[in-house]
Amino acid sequence: MADRWADLERPPLDARALAAGLAGEGRPWREIRVVEETGSTNADLLDAARSGAGAGLVLVAEAQSAGQGRSGREWVSPPRAGLTFSVLLRPGPAVPVDRWGWLPLLAGLAVQRALAGLAEVEALLKWPNDVLLGPTRRKAGGLLVQVTGGAAVLGIGLNVSTRENELPHAGATSLAIEDAACTDRDPLLRAVLRRLATDYDRWRAASGDPAASGLHAGYVAVCDTVGRPVRVSLPDGSVLDGTATAVDATGRLVVRTAAGERAVSAGEVEHVRPSG
Repeated sequence: MADRWADLERPPLDARALAAGLAGEGRPWREIRVVEETGSTNADLLDAARSGAGAGLVLVAEAQSAGQGRSGREWVSPPRAGLTFSVLLRPGPAVPVDRWGWLPLLAGLAVQRALAGLAEVEALLKWPNDVLLGPTRRKAGGLLVQVTGGAAVLGIGLNVSTRENELPHAGATSLAIEDAACTDRDPLLRAVLRRLATDYDRWRAASGDPAASGLHAGYVAVCDTVGRPVRVSLPDGSVLDGTATAVDATGRLVVRTAAGERAVSAGEVEHVRPSG
């Protein structure tokens, strides 16, 4: 126990308190587990899903040793410096599979809304899965959705008290660095999970229709990518240069190029500074 409290600025999460407020009958989530360390919360819940685990399971890790972001990039954070968790969802049969592409956008919007309300920090989203903070638009968090069978595992990583010398690269930041009003992980986690549950239930009740659920309008309003010159590195190795003009009904980014408009469902997006 002493090791868990070695850094008093980074107290451990209380699984019982979280479960009392968020899990169980009549509450947003079925079960909440908190572990000291694991390789990857997403990998653990993918295994649980394959073994038949039901929807609504939340796994939080105080530290990850093999966490991954998009395109296999490592997601590393000091123990208890951030929020690293995954949730197990089973959207079907209420939501057609071709609408599951909205899940990372839905999750990003939930994080943005929670941070804007509780942390009182400027938060925007970079398509498809980055959370940007402050006037410099540095990355403070990311999202990753992985699908197995009829389940979707949604992973969220957010830098909370991470210090400058602990950041993985110069383009990163944390809530503490951006002088957020709240850097207590417990209420932040509660706020994100409650917002995620509300938005997910509304989206699912609308059969995954992003317009009918209000998801499309909400996402576009806080998406820092739409309207910007972008360079998109596509999975096949090609590069697309143009201006991001919209997010379409399936969650794809629409890019206007010299050859016309093209919608992309995956890719690494770089916000390009206008010349001159």
